[in-house]
Amino acid sequence: MNEFGHSWGMMGFGWLIPLLIIGIVFYLFQDRKKHRSDAQDILDKRYASGGISKEEYEEKSKHLRKNA
Repeated sequence: MNEFGHSWGMMGFGWLIPLLIIGIVFYLFQDRKKHRSDAQDILDKRYASGGISKEEYEEKSKHLRKNA
């Protein structure tokens, strides 16, 4: 042990856990952003093809933005 109360093994890999946590949070954020984009793309295509009205498009688009 050194004067800080940690063994050298822990000090050498102590940075790994915070790095993993940051990586996981980043991955989850990116995945959620992509999912929202996919839903908006589908909605845009349905509106462009005439499958839904302007009012329905605006309502659903607003809902996606609110829950993103």
